[in-house]
Amino acid sequence: MRMWLIILLFPLSLSACAGISQTPAPFESVTSRTNNNHFRSLYLFSRARIAVYEGDYPAALTLLREALSLEPDSARLHGEMADIKVKIGQIPEALEFINKAIALDPSYRPPYVLGGILMASAGKDPEAADFLRKAVKLDPSKEDAYLHLALSLTRLFEYEEAVTTLKTLVKLNPDSVLGYYYLGRTYSQMKLYRDALGYFAKVLELRPEFSQATIDMAATYEAMGNYPQAIDTYRSLLDQDEQRVAVLQRLTQLLLQQRRFPEALEYLKQAAQSGLGGQETTRKIGLVHLELEQYDDAIAVFGSMLEKDPSADNLRLYLGIAYEEKGELDSAYAEFDKVSNDSAQYFEAVSHMALILKEQGKTEAAISILKKAIDLHRENLELYLNLSSLYESVDRPQAGLEILLENEQLFQKEPRFHFRIGVLLDKLGKRTESMNRMKLVLQLDPKDAQALNYLGYSYAEMGVHLEEALKYIKQAIAIRPHDAFILDSLGWTYFKLKRYDEAIKALEEAIELVDDDSTILEHLGDVYASRRFTKKALIQYQKSLKLAPERKELVEKIQKLKGEQSEK
Repeated sequence: MRMWLIILLFPLSLSACAGISQTPAPFESVTSRTNNNHFRSLYLFSRARIAVYEGDYPAALTLLREALSLEPDSARLHGEMADIKVKIGQIPEALEFINKAIALDPSYRPPYVLGGILMASAGKDPEAADFLRKAVKLDPSKEDAYLHLALSLTRLFEYEEAVTTLKTLVKLNPDSVLGYYYLGRTYSQMKLYRDALGYFAKVLELRPEFSQATIDMAATYEAMGNYPQAIDTYRSLLDQDEQRVAVLQRLTQLLLQQRRFPEALEYLKQAAQSGLGGQETTRKIGLVHLELEQYDDAIAVFGSMLEKDPSADNLRLYLGIAYEEKGELDSAYAEFDKVSNDSAQYFEAVSHMALILKEQGKTEAAISILKKAIDLHRENLELYLNLSSLYESVDRPQAGLEILLENEQLFQKEPRFHFRIGVLLDKLGKRTESMNRMKLVLQLDPKDAQALNYLGYSYAEMGVHLEEALKYIKQAIAIRPHDAFILDSLGWTYFKLKRYDEAIKALEEAIELVDDDSTILEHLGDVYASRRFTKKALIQYQKSLKLAPERKELVEKIQKLKGEQSEK
C-alpha cells in the first residue's frame, strides 16, 4: 500500500518541480519590501495623528504600535508614542520612548523639547535644561525650547543664562510677548526692577489685554516701594472679570499694609457685594471698622458673623474689643467671658477681662482671674507676664517679682521672662541685679533691642561706661531704627558724652516719631539748655510739664531758665 502511494505521489512531485523551473514566482526584493513598510507606516502614522486630533488615544496607540512593528528604528514614531503617553499621563513610558527616539537619531529635535518639558514638570530642572539646551542647539530658529529653557534656568537661579536665552528669543522673534514677559519676570527676580518694568511695558505695548503682565508690573512697583503706583496699577485691572478676585485681594492687602483704611474698606465692600472672599472678606471689613474707630459698624459685622458661627472665638474676641473700645465694658467683658478656655484666643480674652476689672477698680478680681487662668494653663508665658504687669501697675512690684521667681524653672530659656524680672528689679531699686538679668536676656537673644536699650540707657543715666552704653544703643538702633525711645536713649547718651549736636539730632528725630512723651521732651530741653538755646529749652520743658504736671523738677528747670532770662 505504501509503495502504491509513493508511485502516485512521485509524478506530482516531478510535476511540481517542473512547474517551478518553467514559470518562476515573482521575486520581492528587500528594497521594495522596505519601501512598502515605510509607506504603510506613513499611512498608519497619519491615521494615528487624526485619532489624536479626535481625542481617540487608544486607537492612536494601536496604529502607532503597528507602524513601529513595520519601522522599529523610526525615531519619529518613538517620539510620537512619547507624546501620546504624556497626553494620557503615562510619564515613565513616555520617557522610555523619548530616550529611545534620541538613541535612534540624536539629531531629531522634538524628543529633546518634550523631555525638557517633562523633566521641568517633575521638578528636575537640571535635567530639563540639558534636554532643552540640545534642542536649541539642534535648531536655533525654533522658539519653543527657549521659553522652557529660560524658566528652568530661572528656577535654578542661573539668571544670566536665562536672560541671554530670552534675549536670543526676542531677537529671533521681536513680537514674542512671552519672551518679553519672562524677561520682566526674570529681571524682577534679580531685583533689577527698572529693567523688569521696561519689559512688562513692552509686553503691554504688544498685547494690552495681557493682565498678568499688569499684575506683575504692580508687584514690581511694590517691591520698589512705590506703593502709590502699585495701587494705581492694580486699580487699572478692576474692570477685568477674569482677574478681579486676585486683584481685589492684592489691592486691599496693599491698602491695609499702607494703613489706607478708608480705601481698603471701599474695595472690601465691593468684594463682599460681588460674593468674593466669603467670611474672610467680611472679617477684614470688621477689623477695618475697628481701625477706623467705627465701633458700631464693627459690632454689627462681628455680631452678624457670630450669629452664623457662635463657636468662632476669634470673632468673639474682636466683638469684645469693639465693645471695650466703645467704652461698653460690661458688654465687652461678657463677650470675652464666652471665649472657650481651650481656644487660641483665651489668653488674650483673659488679659482683656483683667484689664477691664482693673479699670473698674476691681484689682483683686483682676488678679484672681489671671491666677485662675494660670492654674488652667501653667506653662503659658503671657499669663505670667500679664499678672506681673498688673501687680506693677498697682504699685506691688514685689508681688509681681515673686510670682515670676516662683515659676522661673518653667521659663529659663525665655528672654521676655527674664526681661520682665529685670524691669521689676529695677522698679525695686535693685539696678545691679536688674542689669545682670538684662545681660542674661542678651545671652539668650543677642538681638533683643529692649535689653540692649535698657543696658545702654542705664549706663548713660549713671554716667558710667558711656562708650559701652553707646555701643549697646547703636546695636538696638540697628535692629529697630524707628523706635523713638531707643533714639531718646541715643540722644541722652550723646548728651552725657557732650556730643551735643548729635544729641539734638537724635532727640529731634525721636520727637518726630513720638511727640507726647514727657521724658523725651525733657531730654531735648536739657540739651538745648546746655547749649544756651533758652527759648527752645523752655518750649520743650513746658510741653513736658503739660504732659506730666506732677513733676516738680520740670517746674524748677523752667523757673531757673526764666530767671536766667530776666537777669539778661
